[in-house]
Amino acid sequence: MSPFSSRAETAAERPQRSLENAYATVAVPPHEAGFWRHWWAFVGPAILVSVGYMDPGNWGTDLAGGAQYHYGLLWVVGLASLMAIVLQVISARLGVVTGKDLAQCCHDWYPKWTRIPNWLLAEVAVGACDLAEVLGSAVALNLLFHIPLLWAVLITGLDVLLLLAMQNFGMRTIEAVILLLVATIAVCYYIEIFVLPETHPSFAALGKALFIPSLGQVGMLYVAIGIIGATVMPHNLYLHSALVQSRQLKRDDGSMRRAIQFNTLDSAVALTIAFFVNAAILVLAAMVFFGRTSVAVPGGVIHFGPDSDWIRVAYLTLAPLLGTVGASTLFAVALLASGQSSTVTGTLAGQVVMEGFMHWRIQPWLRRLITRVLAILPAVFLIGLRGGSSVTDLLNLSQVVLALQLPFAMFPLLHFTSSRRVMGKWRNGKFLLAAGWASAVIITGMDIYGLPDLLRTAWVVVAGH
Repeated sequence: MSPFSSRAETAAERPQRSLENAYATVAVPPHEAGFWRHWWAFVGPAILVSVGYMDPGNWGTDLAGGAQYHYGLLWVVGLASLMAIVLQVISARLGVVTGKDLAQCCHDWYPKWTRIPNWLLAEVAVGACDLAEVLGSAVALNLLFHIPLLWAVLITGLDVLLLLAMQNFGMRTIEAVILLLVATIAVCYYIEIFVLPETHPSFAALGKALFIPSLGQVGMLYVAIGIIGATVMPHNLYLHSALVQSRQLKRDDGSMRRAIQFNTLDSAVALTIAFFVNAAILVLAAMVFFGRTSVAVPGGVIHFGPDSDWIRVAYLTLAPLLGTVGASTLFAVALLASGQSSTVTGTLAGQVVMEGFMHWRIQPWLRRLITRVLAILPAVFLIGLRGGSSVTDLLNLSQVVLALQLPFAMFPLLHFTSSRRVMGKWRNGKFLLAAGWASAVIITGMDIYGLPDLLRTAWVVVAGH
């Protein structure tokens, strides 16, 4: 049997389902069950989504923000996280109410000619996101085990076996593994900031930076745009609306209300954890690097600057600056967990957009293989051509692609969830309506403002000069 099968769009066919192998596989307790049983049934989808908000693409911008501006951009991390929560709550709401994911809604309610362009844009975004995860995992392997970067990139292709193994055990297993990886990241940063003797932040200074916005320093706005652009991921808006359908949802009013409430809670908790991780990355960089121009390490001196590869710099300098070898090891372990967790959800998102927009079904192993090969090829080419110095350039290039695609996911999502025709009485209320559209306009506006510089960076990556 061919791994591809085209689906004829006839009324006789059963409805298209998001992630069919996982569809309605998690039981939901009856009405009379208590809060904790309901919470346990619904918790999970947002955890998978949250890893996209602390992937290696975020690390570079958060590290740069803390190193260059101390705690000054902490409020931007908070604002980006709030906007992410709003958009993911809306995405989950769409999936619960309509029984369709965002890609399926675009297929069903937008003109037929839009399907292929929207699908291709979404696929490019998934590939760009996977490129960042490849690079993050490869850099972590290189730092931890001294594997040459080119070989480390190729080794990351083997994680297809990890996803296939997890899929055989069901959605709950995938959610549990991702939760373990997220916990690994969180514990590593907790130790870095609160346990190691050289790092104890001032909570008064953190509170002031979080609640008093400032963009007064030169270059601050550009880094702020990078933080926001790296935070809200377009593929997550497609993915979340599909993942919520792994629960056995009933269509009566009481069940719908509970599903919306608990998915909202799931989103708020998971993305708050993502906020603390991103804030921790920025705070660690602020405490360790701010005010320094260089640091002596065995074998030479590492100089800091706006164009530094902050992920590699952080690994090489945390140990001498904090006085313990464990600091660098914890950083690299957290980076590896970040790359691996994000790559699993990226594959699921690719499956959602292909099946949703085009009604094509593809075997999971082939879907994973295609996505990973398309991510590995540019990484192998540029690293082979220019060496490890091209990693930061490739990360920047992935952020350009994500910024370009984001409006094509945000605005349809808000259009559908604001429509009484699509959502009925469950459409966005006044708060979600205002917060959702404001978030979309702010994110799109900042992306457009920063796009010329990002495009110039992308051209340097492509042209090599």
